[in-house]
Amino acid sequence: MLRLGRAKPGSWGSFWAILALVGLAARAAQRADVGGEAAGASINHSQMLLRRLQELLQQGNASDVVLRVRAAGTDEVRVFHAHRLLLGMHSELFRELLSNQSEVVLQEPRDCAAVFDKFVRYLYCGELTVLLAQAIPLHRLATKYGVASLQRGVADYMRAHLAGGAGPAVGWYHYAVSTGDEALRQSCLQFLAWNLSAVAGSAEWGAVSPELLAQLLPRSDLVLQDELELFHALEAWLGRARPPPAVAEWALRAIRYPMIPPAQLFQLQARSAVLASHGQAVADLLLQAYQFHAASPLHYAKFFDVNGSAFLPRNYLAPAWGASWVINNPARDDRSTSFQTQLGPSGHDSGRRVTWNVLFSPRWLPVSLRPVYADAAGTALPVARPEDGRPRLVVTPASSGGDAAGVSFQKTVLVGARHHGRLLVRHAYSFHQSSEEAGDFLAHADLQRRNSEYLAENALHLHLIVKPVYHTLIRTPK
Repeated sequence: MLRLGRAKPGSWGSFWAILALVGLAARAAQRADVGGEAAGASINHSQMLLRRLQELLQQGNASDVVLRVRAAGTDEVRVFHAHRLLLGMHSELFRELLSNQSEVVLQEPRDCAAVFDKFVRYLYCGELTVLLAQAIPLHRLATKYGVASLQRGVADYMRAHLAGGAGPAVGWYHYAVSTGDEALRQSCLQFLAWNLSAVAGSAEWGAVSPELLAQLLPRSDLVLQDELELFHALEAWLGRARPPPAVAEWALRAIRYPMIPPAQLFQLQARSAVLASHGQAVADLLLQAYQFHAASPLHYAKFFDVNGSAFLPRNYLAPAWGASWVINNPARDDRSTSFQTQLGPSGHDSGRRVTWNVLFSPRWLPVSLRPVYADAAGTALPVARPEDGRPRLVVTPASSGGDAAGVSFQKTVLVGARHHGRLLVRHAYSFHQSSEEAGDFLAHADLQRRNSEYLAENALHLHLIVKPVYHTLIRTPK
């Protein structure tokens, strides 16, 4: 049992007297500020006050309540000598619990009991240091006791570490669902969608719930090597989770089989244990895929509806759908590159390619900010400053031959960030054939800063993806 020491009565004087003095000093400072000199100097001893408050907690000076925190399922009890006023200032629940008693016993889960000292310290000092494993228990305590500022702070911490790839996205997603934190749930879901290839190869994949899987599988913004990788990830999940047959069959029907080449489909049918068990549930989808690959997309569309998500590629990283581009020192000069993609996912188009030209400019001025001359007399409007511009990325086809195939092209640009040797997707921008560029591309990026969240080792890591979309434009879950 951990007991925090308590000073003898009178060693600090009355805690209430201290607070009264603080109040008098604050009121005196306010009067001096109003009626004193116009150019008064600021005296800031806030850090000293924080240290004094921390000492109050550590030494128990002038405490008037005792918190006994028992870890559930154990005999471990942690004792905190605290102050009713400071606890009640942050928490209505503490105010009620301590209104007519000076000692309370609090039952907490083990992980929450282990960080209760940090929680109480925050109530005294307004700050704490959070580790990844402590985020959920601290958020639970803040939620239980109604400390809204800490609740928001921990949630912000979790979202920030998700973006950097450090957070356990699957565990945090399930926690967000259990607490109704929709913002955190959406952040976890977005991270998982953009980094599914990395997550599917990690230990976290086995902890995915059927509910989370149902949120992920319909999405068209999943980032994967190809659809076959998603099938193998689902196969591994089914082997571990062993869900009811109805769940397994629904999940298998969410695979976009037309996006898998016929040779790979034949191998799946011959070797997959999952298809051996549930093949009948997807037999119609496999037949649909073979038919799709056997004919040209235009001919196939005469007999079958192609206006469905099964015929829309996801964000595939395989070379047939795009290319990586690393731009060193992206704040300096314009850059350009080119790459080729397959005309369409159909086997009929497997040998046809579209060439794409890409231009990157680190500081491009929109028309509204470019220098404009008012009249022939030579009076010029103010010239726009270079810092008013923003990065620009333009993707254009080298020819228009793709239109004959009955498709338009959706372009997606992924921006990567390196974490522990892995390159994770941090941002994604999409735009369609009608536009040559993403209007919000890196709109808020500061490429001048070496520690910019958009850079990895002072380089901008992009992956350019071109997805053929059959007419009419398919609307799918995002």
